[in-house]
Amino acid sequence: MKRRLLTALLLSSALVLPCARAQAQTVAELQRQINELKALIKAQSEAQGRGGRGPLRQANARNTDAGTFPAAGRPKESAIGQPAVPGPVPHRFAIDEPETWYDALVPPAPQLLADDPRQAGRPKTWFERLSLRGYTQLRGNEFLSGDDTAPAGVSRLRSVHDSGITDRNNFTFRRVRLVLQGDIHERVFLYIQPDFAVGVGDRQHFTQLRDAYADVFLDDERRTKLRFGQQKVPYGWENLQSSQNRLTLDRSDAINSGVPGERDIGITFYYTPAHVQRIWDRLAKGGQKLFGNYGALGVGIYNGQTINRVEGNNDLMTVMMATWPFELDGLGEAFKGQVVEVGGSAYRNRFRPEATFGSSTTLGNTFDDERVGVHAMLYPQPFGLQGEWNWGRGPEFDPVARAILTKPLQGGYVQAMYKVDHSPVGPFMPYIRWQTYDGGWKVGTNAPRLDTDEVELGVEFQPIKSVELTLAYANMKRREASSSRFGRAEGDLFRGQLQINY
Repeated sequence: MKRRLLTALLLSSALVLPCARAQAQTVAELQRQINELKALIKAQSEAQGRGGRGPLRQANARNTDAGTFPAAGRPKESAIGQPAVPGPVPHRFAIDEPETWYDALVPPAPQLLADDPRQAGRPKTWFERLSLRGYTQLRGNEFLSGDDTAPAGVSRLRSVHDSGITDRNNFTFRRVRLVLQGDIHERVFLYIQPDFAVGVGDRQHFTQLRDAYADVFLDDERRTKLRFGQQKVPYGWENLQSSQNRLTLDRSDAINSGVPGERDIGITFYYTPAHVQRIWDRLAKGGQKLFGNYGALGVGIYNGQTINRVEGNNDLMTVMMATWPFELDGLGEAFKGQVVEVGGSAYRNRFRPEATFGSSTTLGNTFDDERVGVHAMLYPQPFGLQGEWNWGRGPEFDPVARAILTKPLQGGYVQAMYKVDHSPVGPFMPYIRWQTYDGGWKVGTNAPRLDTDEVELGVEFQPIKSVELTLAYANMKRREASSSRFGRAEGDLFRGQLQINY
């Protein structure tokens, strides 16, 4: 308040001085007037200190609006963790130094107050609610032998999961993803994930929306939730597992062909009992590659045309999945800590594949698209096994009828792995997987048939937490996903992937 009174008196003096130039012609006279004002302020302050009730009042934490502990509950510090502001330094005012006048005559800018992050129940700022993370995968494929090229009408060795398997490509970005996520309310969780490495024809590195959903929790313990938006469809254990966590370079043809891209727009109900969550938390803490918390039970409805495709009919895809981990400690000391997880999933859908009519491609007829699958795994502690299989029917191109028909399908994979937590090169995990599939690839033009038989042998290293390196050899027998190429190509490939986590 001393400073405010001094400022007011100085401003008043500035208005009076032009009228009294005759009395204050010299600098000494002006200095004398200032000294008199200071003496007046000092006298009033001393009077208040003796209990007097003068016009000035000592500012304190409960009556100032720019202090540190106002009655309205404002914080002691900023929410962004700025250091405490030191006590006020007496302002120096010299009449012969104009640069000292400004702060005395002009009031300071107001300071924005935010909630103290140490106070429970406070509203959080947006940057505290949301976090940003992601990963990048740089991949290389090299043919060791086989059908990297072929005449027209004959299948070349290609994969529906990796466009980098060609006779020309060397290095490709398999994924470049950022994840924005966080609790925007105690019962609402937001998740948004784009991918910056999507190829369109002969062009690469387009941006595509992968996930955009919100979880609404129905109970305080977050055991039950509804998920709204574009999300993974709970069909197949490996389909739900993030590419950031998956051991093998690609998902299997048989399981992924049910929901290529793994996602669709819809609504899902998930439920996870407390003891199931406890088992998954323990496995995650031990470095196991889980499929993510999609619930021990999931039931959902979706458009049914898969990721980023316009809905093609007025029918809904319905999906159900259940998975359950069992601790094997009761079987004896040899099984202590071991966990076996088993489950199954099924869906019913009506799908419209893209079809060629003359020189144009458009949505064709609607076909039945139905499947049921099972999965089981022994988590690697240190040895592990994993497998899935599914059966069903769906759209597939018939070369004799020269048309798309609803045809049966089946296939799956079996995988073994061994987890080494400590070594001179850091944690590593060797694996071997065999997969097979005979059925249609419904998202390809004319829903071409895939005929896959493949063995992959590889090892994943993690020298530091942010870096994962996977080296693999694959012997492939595949029918190319094209209705104009027939037969099955074969070949041997060396494959490598460097993943950066951030």
